[in-house]
Amino acid sequence: MAAATAEARPLPLRRQRAFVLLCGEQIAGSVGRQVTALAVALLAVTDLDTGPFGAAAVLALTYLPGALLSPFAGVLVDRVRLRRLLVVVTAAQALVVGSVPLANALGGIGRPQLYGVAVVSGALTFTLSVALQAALPRVVGPARLLAANSALTGARTAGLIGGPALGGVLVGILGPAPALLAGSAAYAIEALLLLALPAALNDPAEPRGAQSPTALLRTGLEVVRGEPRLRRMVLAGAGLNLGSGAAGALLVYYATRDLALSAWQLGISYAVHSAATLAGVGVAGRFARTAGLWSATRICALLAGGAVFLVPAAALGPAFPLLLGYQACYGLAVTVWAISMTTLQQLTTPEGMQGRVAGFVQAALLGTVPVGALAGGALAAGIGNVPVLLGSAVVALLAAASLWTPGVSRPAAVAARTPEPGSSAPR
Repeated sequence: MAAATAEARPLPLRRQRAFVLLCGEQIAGSVGRQVTALAVALLAVTDLDTGPFGAAAVLALTYLPGALLSPFAGVLVDRVRLRRLLVVVTAAQALVVGSVPLANALGGIGRPQLYGVAVVSGALTFTLSVALQAALPRVVGPARLLAANSALTGARTAGLIGGPALGGVLVGILGPAPALLAGSAAYAIEALLLLALPAALNDPAEPRGAQSPTALLRTGLEVVRGEPRLRRMVLAGAGLNLGSGAAGALLVYYATRDLALSAWQLGISYAVHSAATLAGVGVAGRFARTAGLWSATRICALLAGGAVFLVPAAALGPAFPLLLGYQACYGLAVTVWAISMTTLQQLTTPEGMQGRVAGFVQAALLGTVPVGALAGGALAAGIGNVPVLLGSAVVALLAAASLWTPGVSRPAAVAARTPEPGSSAPR
């Protein structure tokens, strides 16, 4: 297996060809997703005049497939040739996104096609996410997962910074629909990078026909329910996403209407969030090795939940510094939390079950994002932004605090593979 090869030849990650390809794939895919998200949103608002609900529906339809289909995607990931699946999914993504400028050139795009693109693109995106989580342990081996997850998050963040800027320029010059050609091209580059991954990834983790799909789903769910730390991380993450999702959905409207912040102030606040994310990538490995993965996950979840209180506090002033503080604290804490949680999840998962476990975890985490966003918007229309933002912060903090309740012992599978505090994981 690729993991055995990685352990037999302890090359630095930056010299490991398969891992470098994954980093390139993360950059290309992140740029593609950012350009696509911006262009589709503007297409819905400007060209198709869908109104506020239509724009929100596009976002919800993008997340909905991940919430509903991720467990089934996990079964697929564990049963098929993984490299082939990665390539097929990204190539299909390029075609789906490319269908929008094609339809526009042939006479125009309607709302049904736009909503269909949002659904299919979302399904492909989250299938790819599950597949990549399953592929990483096979590429780098368990001892390097923390460093690898940190590096991949950094590569993905580079795309998050450059993607919106590129999308904005292209939309301004070409218009929303033609700009999606750039998103399609980025997905095509991603597919080529994945095609160059080692052929060993095509060995299925679960032999075809060994169990029925229903049985495979059940075994994946049993792992999530049976590992105390994994179960609690999923529940806490779902609650944290519920609260922060509601706050995030209201943030722009609240900042411009209630706080009277200008566009340049909002831009600076998002730039601070990006910088904090990069800082989180830089400190995640060292902090998790020093404190331990479980402690790092708990501490950073609590910091992320507490940071949400800075959003309603901005109504009391000074608004702009408090909003910058929120973006800095939340961006840093949630990045380290996500890296630590993902690594602990991968180390906890039994061999051959990475796809199924990642699918159930992803479904739980994604399902609360649109729920929080839609519920927050609906409640804010009736009782105002500040009470809803305060309630969202309470939900996020209580969810994070649930990780600190006693009664979870150290799982044997993780104890055998997790670097101890103070030790140095291979790079």
